[in-house]
Amino acid sequence: MKVTFLGTGTSQGVPIIACQCEVCSSLDPRDKRLRSSILIETDNTNIVIDTGPDFRQQMLRENVQKVDAILFTHGHKDHTAGFDDIRGFNWKSKEAMDVYANEDVEKVLKNDFHYAFAENKYPGVPNLNLHVIRNGNFKINDLDVMPIEVMHYKLPVFGYRIGDFSYITDANFISDTEKEKLKGTRILVLNALRKTEHISHFSLDQAVALAQEIDAEETYLIHMSHQMGFHDEVQKELPAGIFLAYDELQVVVE
Repeated sequence: MKVTFLGTGTSQGVPIIACQCEVCSSLDPRDKRLRSSILIETDNTNIVIDTGPDFRQQMLRENVQKVDAILFTHGHKDHTAGFDDIRGFNWKSKEAMDVYANEDVEKVLKNDFHYAFAENKYPGVPNLNLHVIRNGNFKINDLDVMPIEVMHYKLPVFGYRIGDFSYITDANFISDTEKEKLKGTRILVLNALRKTEHISHFSLDQAVALAQEIDAEETYLIHMSHQMGFHDEVQKELPAGIFLAYDELQVVVE
């Protein structure tokens, strides 16, 4: 299984519009961060987790020709706003896109993309099969998917474990019960917004502490703001086995 980090930034991305800070002005490509999303590819199945505002750009950049399913973590705009652009895959495959989301995300999609759910659809609107999921395992083709419920302040958010790969975005609390689902994972992806504490995201220190508790072979940090600092400098501060992810990074999970 190959995982491509389509984006590793927070809701505004990096650089932020009109910001002239050192990080936003950096020439290091690892400091340029689109909104967080990943592509998971196996021999038979391609899955994208979250379709943020940069979804179209990410698909074109990676030359993605096939997506079998979209998984959503939650309904915030930086994770859903690009959903309309699944139309290209509809056109190529001549099939509806399988979409997996909880009830909160279902409401967001039906509100923001109401035309895709209309009784009499306008030609060319997104075509989807919506699967409303709860906190229980399900399958996408050959892949077993385990939701992991985390808290984004007061909002429940789904992370996902697929085999030995686990993906957690937009969280600042994980219960002991849900942490158990992460035990034994080889690759852990975890949000870390910035160095200082935040009301709804793990800080860098909090993410590192959780990574060490889970004790995956490798942990990659995502959903970072410009307040995190320069990629190169922060990476030097991290313990062995913990890495700042960056856009276009690819990780193979054997």
